[in-house]
Amino acid sequence: MKEKKEVLEEVIGHQFSAYYKIPIDKFFQFALSVDGVVLGYHEKGLKLLVIERGTEPHLGKMALPGDLVYPNEDLDLAAVRILKDLTGLDNVYLKQTKSYGQVDRHPIGRVITVGYYSLISVDRYQPLASSWADNVFWVDIDNLPDLAFDHNVIVSETLEILRERARQQPIGFELLPKEFTLGEMQALYEAILNEKFDKANFRKRILSMGLLKDTQRMQTDVPHRPARLYMFDKDAYESLLKKGFNFEL
Repeated sequence: MKEKKEVLEEVIGHQFSAYYKIPIDKFFQFALSVDGVVLGYHEKGLKLLVIERGTEPHLGKMALPGDLVYPNEDLDLAAVRILKDLTGLDNVYLKQTKSYGQVDRHPIGRVITVGYYSLISVDRYQPLASSWADNVFWVDIDNLPDLAFDHNVIVSETLEILRERARQQPIGFELLPKEFTLGEMQALYEAILNEKFDKANFRKRILSMGLLKDTQRMQTDVPHRPARLYMFDKDAYESLLKKGFNFEL
């Protein structure tokens, strides 16, 4: 005698198939993956972390660090795991962007991927290739190689999302060292937004926000006139948010 669960599955499956003209099991044959756009800032330029694939498909080609999600795994946890497995990076800020579901985006079968981005300071982390990644590299965001799958599209669209968020949230501080000058901060935002700011106006705008803490220290060992060092005041930012503060560049 059939269990109640089996009967319900047969009835639902039959009704589903009759309506969609496709067996219900076909809807559960999709694979899911995540791909990470890891951005760093170095020498006044925005860098992208890529791996060299050590497995097919696209063996030997540069790609975003990404892989399949386990059937019993949460998406956000998968993004953290995969980034650590392939590059050794851990405890980094990850933010979901959008999904990509073109039918033919993967040569083996239907794979829908969810994009994430991470902003890190290049000086604070040392990526190391592991698992099936043969190598890991930082490449210039303005001179990207031909990446595997649709990863160039993912990078391009992630940059658009990042630039919109960078105008409304102080996410750029994730890319700066703990202590930085206003000049370094301006150069960073010019790299992210791909535009130039007037020096005086930029500094006036940033200082008026009340988001920076003056360290009362100056640069050392620099071949030019030392500049004042600042820190991002996270407590002040969170307090301002409660009052309706809007970060806007």
